[in-house]
Amino acid sequence: MQQREKFSSRLGFIFLSAGCAIGLGNVWRFPYITGKYGGGAFVLIYLFFLIILGLPIMVMEFSVGRASQKSIGRSFHVLEPKGSKWHIHGYFGLAGNILLMMFYTTVGGWMLAYFFKMAAGEFQGLAPDAISNQFSALTNNTQEMILWMLIIVLLGFLVCSFGLQRGVERITKLMMASLFLIMLVLAVRAFTLPNAAKGLSFYLLPDFDKIREAGIANVIFAAMGQAFFTLSIGIGSLAIFGSYIGKEHRLTGEAVNVAVLDTSVALIAGLIIFPSCFAFGVNPGEGPGLIFVTLPNVFNSMPGGRLWGSLFFLFMSFAALSTVIAVFQNIMSCFMDLWDWSLRKAAIVNAVLISVLSLPCILGMTVWKNISILGFDIQGFEDFLVSNNLLPLGSLVYLLFCVTRYGWGWDNFIKEADSGAGIRFPRKLRYYFTFVLPVIVLFIFIQGYYSMLK
Repeated sequence: MQQREKFSSRLGFIFLSAGCAIGLGNVWRFPYITGKYGGGAFVLIYLFFLIILGLPIMVMEFSVGRASQKSIGRSFHVLEPKGSKWHIHGYFGLAGNILLMMFYTTVGGWMLAYFFKMAAGEFQGLAPDAISNQFSALTNNTQEMILWMLIIVLLGFLVCSFGLQRGVERITKLMMASLFLIMLVLAVRAFTLPNAAKGLSFYLLPDFDKIREAGIANVIFAAMGQAFFTLSIGIGSLAIFGSYIGKEHRLTGEAVNVAVLDTSVALIAGLIIFPSCFAFGVNPGEGPGLIFVTLPNVFNSMPGGRLWGSLFFLFMSFAALSTVIAVFQNIMSCFMDLWDWSLRKAAIVNAVLISVLSLPCILGMTVWKNISILGFDIQGFEDFLVSNNLLPLGSLVYLLFCVTRYGWGWDNFIKEADSGAGIRFPRKLRYYFTFVLPVIVLFIFIQGYYSMLK
């Protein structure tokens, strides 16, 4: 068996774990739903659920990874009671990571494409309709999307092929530091725009009328869902990084650090987007329209907009690549743990595998755009499988594995989570973690199907 690498520093672990959690949803989804569901009031509800829902399961993932010293592919084999079948989830977890990359690489490619287009001045002087057509042209061009997807895949696996310390940790530290620096520069610029105060008040001041309009139940579920999905828990994407760290620090404190970084990116993204949109009288819409249509119009109207737009899409590319590199590292580790492959073989084979498996997402927007699965296009269906199935059910597996005697068990989990210095896991809430939290996770899973059917 090969010697398992370790992080060279605690900062590397925190940045890489945060890089996995920080994704494109932080940037376009979180600011939008915050504005939609009551601004500052929604943020408070979201933070409450992040603490009682997301953080405990993240600690459990980290604990399973550190105790087993394996990826999700083998961690349950090491820790499960003899004769039990918890290890079956390892294969679903690996499938979830691959499925996630089957559409995430395409969206990451869009970000990189827009960075180069913005830097080259392709949007300068264009009318709003022409900017909208630019995105339509990209998403209808099979060859161009394949090119950018392949660049994202090759960049990700190239970084991973240098190993944990020399590749993944070193590059992720640089990208995350650059990401925060670029965001702060953009936020300061947004604050200086005319009418920026209106955008900030819309974003941050509690608006209880909006909560009443949307319905308190809808607001709570939106906050609960965002707190749950933002951390990418359930498919071992975070557990892998627990396997690379020592026992100097308790895992609750490490999970708090990761969650703080993840939430900071989401909050700062709103500080950039809302003042910018209000300054130039554009609607902060949801999804791709916000990033690829609304914001290029904002940058076009802004003095020095080509520079600010380029910086924004560079930041978006870093957010996408940090997730891609983290998940690629998990996928490669699974192949190395399960079949004792070398680092180079795992990188080459998976680069080819992910490249091929990413094609249906792209073709589903062009030559296969008439294909519908349960009412979804191919990209939507892949996202549904991951977000509404593998993440919540995987989180339930980790949760039950750590709190019940039929799995790893509460005592073993607590011993691992509380090894080292720092914040202790709240043992007095054992009843909540054993009986209440699984029901909440199951509710999120059922609500996902209910929303789809409705």
